[in-house]
Amino acid sequence: MGRPKTDIDALREDLRNVYDGDPWHGSSITATLAGVDAKTAALRSIPSGHTIWELVLHMTVWTREVTSRVRGASPKNPSQDWPKAKPDGGEAAWRSALEDLAAAQKEIEAAVGSLDAKDLVRWIGDQRDPALGAGVTVGTLVRGLLQHDTYHEGQIAILKRAAETATG
Repeated sequence: MGRPKTDIDALREDLRNVYDGDPWHGSSITATLAGVDAKTAALRSIPSGHTIWELVLHMTVWTREVTSRVRGASPKNPSQDWPKAKPDGGEAAWRSALEDLAAAQKEIEAAVGSLDAKDLVRWIGDQRDPALGAGVTVGTLVRGLLQHDTYHEGQIAILKRAAETATG
C-alpha cells in the first residue's frame, strides 16, 4: 500500500497487516493459522480453555460486530460471543470457519475504507460500557479490534505450539 496518507489508510493497512501481512509485532493471523488442521484446531490443550477453532469463531463474530458498528448500527453483544465449533464436520468445517474469518476481514476493511476522517471520532453508544465495548469512538473501536485479534492470535500460537509439542 505504501505510506498511508490518512488515519483511515493507516487503519486499513493495520487491519490488513495483522490479518495477512507483515505486522510489526511478528506473524499475521493467517501465518499463525497456517498448517493448523481440523484435529489441531479442535484440540482442547487446557481443560476449560478455548480451542483454536473456538478462538477463530470468536474473532469472526467480533469482527462482524465491529463492522456493524462502524457502519452505524447500535452496539450489541453478539448472540453467540463464543460459538460452538463443529469438529464433527472435519476439514471441510474447519476450512469453512477459516473462510468465514477471511470474509469478515474483507468486510471490516471495506467498512473502514468507506469512512471519512470525521467518522473516526464518531461515538458509538452514549455511555461507556466496557463489557459491551461501547461508549468509544469508531477509531478506538477499530484499534480495539486490532488489539483483540492480536491477543487471540497469541493464544492460537501458544495452542499450536502445545499441539506440535504433544504430537512430537
